[in-house]
Amino acid sequence: MTLDELMEDGSAAVALGELDQAVACFQKATELAPDHFEAWHSFGMALMKAKRHPEAVEAGKKAVALNPQDQFARVSLSMYFQRNGQIPEAEAEAAKAKILGWGGKLLPDEPGKPMARS
Repeated sequence: MTLDELMEDGSAAVALGELDQAVACFQKATELAPDHFEAWHSFGMALMKAKRHPEAVEAGKKAVALNPQDQFARVSLSMYFQRNGQIPEAEAEAAKAKILGWGGKLLPDEPGKPMARS
């Protein structure tokens, strides 16, 4: 299967509530394309829906590492942390998402701080 086919099949499986199938498709997609942001983000969402929260956190961390300025990825990681009982981490990610939502940027070496404007 191609990456596009795996992503489409995974999305269809989520829509149908076939979460084990969705997880399997997105996992294969991340193996096929380990630097593909959407594959990791979709994998995390499917894992969360399947109540596999620790694994969702790990997938979410990978998605954020691939695209640290993506507000939606930060919100998703915050949800994964929250559902995994990691409240301080969830709150930290939510704050980062707010910074991005306000048009700010996160520094690569200090992801929790806004970039200074000159």
